[in-house]
Amino acid sequence: MEAPAAPHNPAETELTVTSPEQMRELGRRLAKLLRAGDLVMLSGELGAGKTTLTRGLGEGLGVRGAVTSPTFVIARVHPSLGDGPPLVHVDAYRLNGGLDEMEDLDLDVSLTDSVIVVEWGEGKVEELTEDRLQVVIHRAVGDTTDEVRHVTLTGLGERWAGADLSVLAA
Repeated sequence: MEAPAAPHNPAETELTVTSPEQMRELGRRLAKLLRAGDLVMLSGELGAGKTTLTRGLGEGLGVRGAVTSPTFVIARVHPSLGDGPPLVHVDAYRLNGGLDEMEDLDLDVSLTDSVIVVEWGEGKVEELTEDRLQVVIHRAVGDTTDEVRHVTLTGLGERWAGADLSVLAA
């Protein structure tokens, strides 16, 4: 993974990922920065690598169960196999009702003791907390086998103020 030449904001970093394994490794490294109460919002085109990144997060957090796309069940809880927080993996793609519909999932209850990862959460979960990590994954669209992804991580709120996300490029 390549880091930017000069980081402009320690609570934001941009990375280039060139394979699914690198995306999983990014998730494993990101897991080391996360703690109970963290909300991670993932966005990107279909096939960008959101679930692959979350799979790496699950490995890094040491949770039980295979991390797969929760598209049809909306949310999956992966309990910790150790003393870390559980991972709640949400796919909000099919949800249209914003936070009202999200409240049915009781994410606000889970937020304090879990790491919550929401795919397709823009405009739906921001009201849960001002403290969140936004991860945007860009990939070439159209008929391409290009594995290159450009990942932008932005920490918002007091939780991420001063966080040095550039360590993820290591």
